Amino acid sequence: MDEGRRLQRISRTAKDPVRLRRAIVVLMSAQGQVATDVTALMQVSEDYVRDAIHAFNERGFDAMDPKWSGGRPKAIGERVREPIRLIARTSPADWDIAAFSTWSLSKLAEHLVERQVVPAISRETLRRILREGRVSWQAATTWRPPRRRRPAPRYS
Repeated sequence: MDEGRRLQRISRTAKDPVRLRRAIVVLMSAQGQVATDVTALMQVSEDYVRDAIHAFNERGFDAMDPKWSGGRPKAIGERVREPIRLIARTSPADWDIAAFSTWSLSKLAEHLVERQVVPAISRETLRRILREGRVSWQAATTWRPPRRRRPAPRYS
């Protein structure tokens, strides 16, 4: 009875659609619905219904929560990211490059590959690494004081 009440509460209050769907599937199964009927009502596959029921029987309410993983691991680790940010903070002139005065993403990516900091890097990955490190790769604008106005001539 307690499990049934808890499943009903989850089916009414769940904000995550996966959790909601799983709770409804298990609740319908507990009420005696056959997997094919649940499939038709929920518009999911029979395998999904059976997997949700078996998972609930094995793990209990932990099976209601989706197991999202963190995605693909970063190809460029933190030990390599810091030198990339340090190089980006320098001027190309510091590396005896006289062709340009500031880094662009493509020029910096080429330089990192030439110096064997990384085997390959896309501009988008480089942009993300720089943004995480709060490095601006854009040219800094120089500040110039406002022009002094001459006083208007006095005519007497």
